[in-house]
Formats: sequence, structure tokens, C-alpha cells
Amino acid sequence: MTSQNDGNTVFLTEQEVERIQITVKDKLKKCSELRGHARERRDAKTAISQATAASLMADMAGTSDPNIAQTKGRGGTLPVLVVGQPYPPCVVSLQDLEPMKLADLLMDTHHRGRQLTVKRASPVVTLAARSWTMVQDKVGEEIERLEVCLHTSRQGEDVLQSASVFVIKEPYFTLTDQGEATLRIDHPSDLIACWNEIANSGEVAAEKVARSFKVDGDTLLKQNDLPIAHAKYTESLKAARQEIVSNANPDLARDISRSRTHVNFLLDQVDEAKADAEASLTSRQDQRSKELDSKAYFSAGCAAYKLGEYQDAKDSFEKQLKLVPGDKDANTKLRKIEMRLREQEIGTYDVTKIRAGLSRARPRVDAASFIKMTKLGDSPGRGRGLFAMHNVSPRDIIMCEKAFCVVWGHEREAWTAMTYDVRDDRIRVSPVGLSKSIVHKLLNNPSQLRKVIDLYGDYQGDGESVFMTEEGPVVDTFRIHDIMSRNAFDAGKQYEEEGSSNASTGLWVWTSYINHSCIPNAKREYIGDLMLLRATRPILAGEEVFITYDESSDYDARKTALMNTWGFECNCALCTAERSDDPAARKKRQELATDADAFLEREHWANAKRLTIVRAQRLAQAIDDTYDEERYKGLPRVATQRIKDWLAKASPRR
Repeated sequence: MTSQNDGNTVFLTEQEVERIQITVKDKLKKCSELRGHARERRDAKTAISQATAASLMADMAGTSDPNIAQTKGRGGTLPVLVVGQPYPPCVVSLQDLEPMKLADLLMDTHHRGRQLTVKRASPVVTLAARSWTMVQDKVGEEIERLEVCLHTSRQGEDVLQSASVFVIKEPYFTLTDQGEATLRIDHPSDLIACWNEIANSGEVAAEKVARSFKVDGDTLLKQNDLPIAHAKYTESLKAARQEIVSNANPDLARDISRSRTHVNFLLDQVDEAKADAEASLTSRQDQRSKELDSKAYFSAGCAAYKLGEYQDAKDSFEKQLKLVPGDKDANTKLRKIEMRLREQEIGTYDVTKIRAGLSRARPRVDAASFIKMTKLGDSPGRGRGLFAMHNVSPRDIIMCEKAFCVVWGHEREAWTAMTYDVRDDRIRVSPVGLSKSIVHKLLNNPSQLRKVIDLYGDYQGDGESVFMTEEGPVVDTFRIHDIMSRNAFDAGKQYEEEGSSNASTGLWVWTSYINHSCIPNAKREYIGDLMLLRATRPILAGEEVFITYDESSDYDARKTALMNTWGFECNCALCTAERSDDPAARKKRQELATDADAFLEREHWANAKRLTIVRAQRLAQAIDDTYDEERYKGLPRVATQRIKDWLAKASPRR
């Protein structure tokens, strides 16, 4: 992830770091010692009483978690989360998993090939980074703790509060950081909420079952209980699509698909909305069928548009117009699609109009990505990179990309934590709110999974390419976290001030392939969540495109950031020169650069007085004097860049 600015800096004392490290390592040691041991039985009355008390305390204290380490930054208190212990999600359907009981659980064990059905037995304790409750098995003989980590909500509702019965796929039984035994859920797809328990009704009753569940879905939709309404429609479709019903009443499944299309749009499950809209088509020529199909094509087109599939969207709206010529909404959509297709093909954007339409309430751009002037290729020593397909002049646009996912600082999803990674023993500031949002979007729209999973991350998963089971999409949250950590960008303070706890961050998939250089040939600009990449010098066809991941003029700070965040040491010509500097010269340069930053905060370049300009010139010269002329020949002098930009724009009052 690109580095945050100084306003988002979080400082940890050596004592705080040591305390976090000792706590985590002690827990890992205890887990190792207990691995494979039989679970200790809990007293149900005591367990429920403790969970009830903890729930009341959480309600009074908000979402802060007294059992998670906290540290303070300039913007507030941040929790410290442990990462770096990845394991893959279950990629097997429930029907292929063998049932087990709570009594069968073994400590610190992933029970592969098994499934566990439990029912909630206590209130849910809802905290910032996790939710937990007590659960019992089917017969109520055993009770245990169930914890969902980080990805605690679906469709705005805490997942543990959304149902009373759950099936856990391949249960992971381990210890919390405080040493308490728990069933732990890290992958949302490993926990199945059971809203419906349908008996095998037989073929004769299938249509009756389908209609009954559709009525339930309609009622829940009116009550705006969307997740359960979706579950009812889904079960209704399963019954309606049985062969006997399909032969007898093919319109029933289409009718249910229309209802579920609407719910899917409200839940932002665009993939399924598109599929349902297409499944509801009758292809008949009577007037009523044409009206229904017109609405289906409109829904399919809207879904394709939201997914960025503009040609598919165009085809759907054109088919709608064949059924209902002159439809105003379809024509309006087609005009917007033509704009998106032009943006994709030639990179033509109405920047003034786009900027005028942005606000804190509407921070995202309705635009397509223009990436066809670049291609993905092998970058020696760096893995993959992006290369220019044509010659590019300075200030020309190389590419424009709409973000896959952005979390703005003023949105409730914006949440930053300190993460302690046990793999390299490092503590980092991490925008975990962005990670949660990416996972949520991928669960809702699994067609987008492959392009995100293709990005680089330290954890590569188990090599399985299973993104879907009978129960729905499968997302490896550990893999997404690592991809986000290596590829996310600071989206800038475009809408309000931010602190350490709520930085604006986003993931731009294509831009993520661009490699770093301290002497870049391109620079990023932002218009909302649209990233523009401009050339800073001439770029020849076939030349690799570089940006700088960290713009600090302080060599030591930049070196630390590149290693901590991206895991490499830069050996470009600029870093080589700065590495050879006398430490005293580097220190003086940084002190002068700090003075220059303070000057720029005080003085605006517009109509600056001559005396002010002279002071800026002297300050720029003083910084320049810290550079060795021979060693820095032909290299940028990063510490002077901002004040020289100011001088280039400044003019004395007349």
C-alpha cells in the first residue's frame, strides 16, 4: 500500500512493540503445545452468563474491544490485529463434508472434510474487529464459543445475529489472543447461516413449496428484510426448478427470478441480479410477455453497466428497444454507454463535468477505464510490470482507471488498524476497512474475483482455483489482505481531513501492476475514484512505466517504507547516490526540507512579495548545496522539488 502522509503517522514505543510481540508469541506457543489435544468441556450456565455480561458491556462501551491491544495515533486509538497465520477457506460443498459434534473438536486443529451444525445459545458480543457468541450442538449437550474475525457483517447486519442456526465448514478450533478456546471463522464462506430448513417435500408438493416461499420472500421484501427475503426466494427457486415443475409451470421460476433480481440489486449482488434478469426472459411475442421481457432486458443492462461490461449492457438495452421502441430510459442508458465506450477506446473524458459532479456525498465517478495504451509484461527482477504500447509525451495521459474499490475517510467503512505480522515480526498501519470492503464486494460479485486474485500478494493460497461451491462464492480473506497490503493506494484527502484511523484508500487493479522507481516516468492524479496517470517525461513504445510508491525526500524514511510495506530495497540510481551521502549532509538536507515545507504552508505562491520569493530562492539553494554535484549529475533532487514548483508559479506583486 502506498504510504500515508505525516498526518496519519502512528508512533509505537519500544515497550508497546515488545508487549504486542510477547502476547502473540505466548499465544502461538500455547497453541503449539495444545495442538491435537481434546477439547475441554464448558459449563453451559457459566458460559452463557459470561457472554451475556460481555454483550452488555460491549453495548455500553461501543465497539472497542478490551481484549485487543490498542495504540494511539494522531487521529485516535487503533486496535492491534495479528496477521500472517493464513489458512485456505473450505472449497468443498456441504454435501461432501462429514458431520461432527462439538465433543469431537481438537485444539488448534482445522477439521478438514468435516462440518459442524450449531445453534446460538447467548447474546452476540459485537466488537470492532470481531463478534462472538456461545453456541450449542443440535441436542444441546455441549456449548462452545464461536468467533467471527474482522469480516463480521453481511449486508449491514452482524452475521451471528442474522440467524440462530449455523453450519461451520471445516471448523477451526483454536485459542484467542487471551488464551480462551474458540471456534474461529476468518473466511465468511466457511459460516453458513441457516434461515430455512426445508423437509424433502417430494415432487408433487414442489410447486406448493415454491409458492409458499415466494410469498414469504414477498412479505420480507416489503419489510425490507433483504438477506432473509433473498434466502426465501432462493429456496423458492430451488423448488420451482425441479423438473416436474419446469415442465408443468415454467413461468413460476421466471416470476421468482424477477423478484430476486430486485432484491439482488438492493443487496448490490450484481452478478446474480444479471443472471436472474436473463433467467426471467420468456422470449414470447404476446404483449404481456414483451412487457416483462423489456423490464428483464433493462435490469440485465443495468447490472452489466454496474459491472463495467458496457458492450453487454448496450446489447441488453438495444434488445429492450426492439420490444418497446422509443423507451426513454433505455435511450438515456444507451447515451451513457456510448460515453463509456468512447472513454474505453480513446480515453476522452469530460474532466470539467466529472469534477463538477463530485461531492462528499457523491465521491465516486461514473466513468470507464482507459488502459489500452499499456500492456502487461515481464519486468526483469521485478516480476510483472506495465509497458507503454505507444510513444507518450510529457503530461500526456498514459491511462485512466476507475477504482475497483475505494473507502473514503468520511465513510463508516473507513477503518485503520495496526497489524502485527508474525511472518516477519513487523508492525504496520493497515487500512483493514478497505480489505473488508473488497472481500464484501467479491462475495457479492464473484465474477470479479479472478482479476483481483491475479495481483501479487505474499500469501498465494493453497493453489486451488475454486471460487464457488453449492453454498455460494468462496473468498480467501487472507489472500485479499495480502493483495490489498501490497497494492492499495492512498486516495488522497479529496473530501475532508483525515487521521490515522480513517485514511482514504483504494484498489486500482491495472495500476497495481506498475512497478516502483524513485525516478519515475509517470505520476498519479485523482478525480474522485478515477486515477489518471500522466507521463512526467517522454516514454517510448515498449518502455516500462514506473511510479514512485513513496515520495518522501528523506532517504532513510523512504527506504524503511519500501521495505516495511512492499518488502524490497530500492537500488535505483537515486537511492545509490543518497546511500553514499555523508549522514550529516543527509540530516541537514532533511532539516532544510522540513523548513521548506513549513514555508510552503505559510506562504501562497499567488502574488507573493519579492522578499518572500527571495527567501524561497535562498532556501532552495541551501537544500541544493547539500547535494554533491558530481554524484547527483542528471538525478532529481527530491528535497527541493516542492519549493522549486512554488517558485515556478510565484510572481511578485505589482
